[in-house]
Amino acid sequence: MRIVFFGNTKHSLIGSKIINAKLGLAFIVTIPQSPVEKFAIENNIPFLSTNKLDEKVIEKVFAQNPDFLLVEDYGLILPNQLLKAPKYACLNIHQSLLPKYRGPSPAPYAILAGEKISGVSIISVTNKVDAGDIYAQKEYVLKPDETTDSLLNELNLLGSELAVLVIEDILKGKATPVKQDETKATYTHFLKKLDGFIDLKNPPVEEKLGRMIRAFYPWPGVWTRSIINQKSSIIKFLPQQKIQVEGGKPMNCKDFLNGYPNADSKLLTLLK
Repeated sequence: MRIVFFGNTKHSLIGSKIINAKLGLAFIVTIPQSPVEKFAIENNIPFLSTNKLDEKVIEKVFAQNPDFLLVEDYGLILPNQLLKAPKYACLNIHQSLLPKYRGPSPAPYAILAGEKISGVSIISVTNKVDAGDIYAQKEYVLKPDETTDSLLNELNLLGSELAVLVIEDILKGKATPVKQDETKATYTHFLKKLDGFIDLKNPPVEEKLGRMIRAFYPWPGVWTRSIINQKSSIIKFLPQQKIQVEGGKPMNCKDFLNGYPNADSKLLTLLK
């Protein structure tokens, strides 16, 4: 069996390790200097590092004679021509219970919304983002202190193991993909740095701030600007009730209040 894997991040690395151990990877497509590229080198897996899926890349993927293409936390849209490459299917590991939270940021959106249950979906890749038929899904109960980073770790672990089962079912002729209910589809978008900005004149309520801190960790982070020691500084709000002044180390809120008693009163009120 020949599987071509598409992934870039440390969360993609979770799937690449599991899929390679259980089914083997014939070829990897990633971006330069990614954790997945390093994995390919260390395990002698043929790979291609590129920031663009152009005709040359498409030709190289076709040359692999793949049985499956498998996409996990990749970040680039696969061209329609590439979807014709695999013998059996082009599959995507998506970190939500589709059709809810389509798009690039399902994990932070779920935390922001206060979801108690998330999950992962194995779907076919089509020319419409995250709208392909669903082969399998698995639920995951969020922990009270769940961050986007920890949630993606859990969902990609579940998703890669589920993908192995789906591939095995497809080969056995037992797979039964189901169409998504378009009326229930919701969408996410790429996060921006400003998404994490806190206006001290109009701060979020405590519950919303807590969700933001967990949802935007590690990026884009929750932050504001305030005067510290007569200097305008960036203040970062971190999980586990930590705070970090620009150029300094993370500290708990009590230490910050003791160390900066003359900080902006609005900031101090937010931390108490």
